[in-house]
Amino acid sequence: MSTVLVCDDNVALAEQYAYDLRRLAGHEVLVAASGDAALDLLTREAIDCLILDLEMPGTDGFGVLRAMAERHIAVPVIVYTGTGSYDRCVQAVRLGAYGFVDKEEPVERVAREVANAIERRRILDEVAVLRRYAEDESALLGSSPAMRALKDAIARVAPIPSPVLILGESGAGKELVARDVHRLGGAPREPFVAVNCGALPEQLVESELFGHERGAFTGAAATRKGAFESAGRGTLFLDEIGELPLAAQAKMLRVLEERHVVRLGSTRPIAVPARVITATNRDLDAEVRERRFRQDLYFRLNVHRLRVPPLRERLSDVPELADWLLAATCERFGMRRKRFAPDVPAALMAYDWHLNNVRELRNAVERMVIAADGDVIGVEHVPEEIRDGATPAATARGRAGSGTFLELKAEAERQIVLAALERHEWHITRTAQALGLADHASLLKIMRRHGIGRG
Repeated sequence: MSTVLVCDDNVALAEQYAYDLRRLAGHEVLVAASGDAALDLLTREAIDCLILDLEMPGTDGFGVLRAMAERHIAVPVIVYTGTGSYDRCVQAVRLGAYGFVDKEEPVERVAREVANAIERRRILDEVAVLRRYAEDESALLGSSPAMRALKDAIARVAPIPSPVLILGESGAGKELVARDVHRLGGAPREPFVAVNCGALPEQLVESELFGHERGAFTGAAATRKGAFESAGRGTLFLDEIGELPLAAQAKMLRVLEERHVVRLGSTRPIAVPARVITATNRDLDAEVRERRFRQDLYFRLNVHRLRVPPLRERLSDVPELADWLLAATCERFGMRRKRFAPDVPAALMAYDWHLNNVRELRNAVERMVIAADGDVIGVEHVPEEIRDGATPAATARGRAGSGTFLELKAEAERQIVLAALERHEWHITRTAQALGLADHASLLKIMRRHGIGRG
């Protein structure tokens, strides 16, 4: 349910608008009789849209718009006036208002404008999230057996609205997996709210997750929605869930069981239908045994489990990832597109990326882009610690990860074929000859079996 604030010194007219908006659109509607009262409510309540009269004594509509800009209150505003002066409405739009209506227009149009303004705000928030997503270090790239198995598991789990627990090492791409579960789920257009539990100060954890009312604690100058409430009918992603303090774990368990939150400083329950996805690089079974994580919360979160393979278990994906990161880095730096020399992908696949997985690869590619003066990045530009770690033993450790014998064998074969293709610049006949295959058709058959293609 959206909350609308109507600000007009004509209280009878404001109350009529409030009644009609409740009746027509089911909004929760608050009324303010002055500009100052509206500004006070904007800091105390979680308002989704403001209907603002321009002509008021004291702080008029223009004063409210200026104050909102100064205080960074990003609530969409619809102004209305009975003077018929559209010049003043245009001036209000220049000050940040979403749109304007005349007081003589039917309330049905006002309701449509409110709906459009709230939807536009939602889309802007979604675009901001997508931009951050596009700037992430990868987007679940790769066709290795491990990644194909993960993508199949995501496709099976995504339509089911139950909680999902994502396990994986730092830098492996756990948030990207959560975003794909959300994208393929039943409400992809609803919000995706990500919270890193490990980055929250302990005294603010409950405020960030469950929200607070104005004055609930020192420094709570305005009412604030928590992450559960902000996610609406979408997805709440709680990264590093193992870092959550025990007191917050108990309250979260109650929220998951009752499907509502109570903001700090309030007694009013608020429904929270969002799907919850959690992630951790910790061994939660061990955390439960050591009584650092509640067993009942663990059972509640661990309905479906997805494991993100570390990069050393899918080294055959390194060339594709490195190419993607190279293009993204050059674009981000405003540089002409560079390319890898044929022997670079093999050198990158010979390292196990044990420190920080895909994030470590991203940092290495960025350093290589800066180190190379020309358009071609050679082996000499690969960071020294990666060249030193690029040994057959390192590759063997990477291949000896989790999985069945057949899966490990397929991954090893895929790495060999990819390295040979890169060395021979993807010339099929020359690569087939170098690998001792009968002809190029034999190599193409192997490539199809492993999903290998030049992306």
